[in-house]
Amino acid sequence: MVDYETIIQKYYPADDVLRRLLIHHSRQVADRCLAIASHSALALDKRFLLEAAMLHDIGIRWCHAPSIYCEGTEPYICHGSIGGQLLRGMGLEQHARVCERHTGAGITPAQIAAQQMPLDPALSYVPETLEEQLVCFADKFYSKSHPDRVLTVDQAAESLARFGSDGVERFRSWAQLFGLAA
Repeated sequence: MVDYETIIQKYYPADDVLRRLLIHHSRQVADRCLAIASHSALALDKRFLLEAAMLHDIGIRWCHAPSIYCEGTEPYICHGSIGGQLLRGMGLEQHARVCERHTGAGITPAQIAAQQMPLDPALSYVPETLEEQLVCFADKFYSKSHPDRVLTVDQAAESLARFGSDGVERFRSWAQLFGLAA
């Protein structure tokens, strides 16, 4: 069992607005994951879902996104890979993969090259396991910019459209898989 609270405390020790936002958002994602898992016939690891959802955004502190209190220097698109490096350094490979693969509806090497993203173009950042897919899916309903807003499936899909149709199709297939398709 991973003590996600101790890990959050390690990287977000001050009870400040960023830590509160991170915990609030992560709890929203975790609660949605667990609600879906409890009603699903899929074999989902609920303990891992809780841990991974609570840690999926652990890398935001090092990114530059002042509107959500992140005063680091790295581009925000890198928060998943930063979190992945942190967790991999603790021997948490599965959790690291969730961090790396939760952005958008996953990011392909072709997207990295076409959009010249500051990510490793040799890697795929598309969720593979059911748990990776579910954390990524649940994350799309919530925004750290608008922490009290909950999107519908259609609104979440629409928010992905600016990144291309592949992500929208992937998200909609997850909605079907996780029993939330309209």
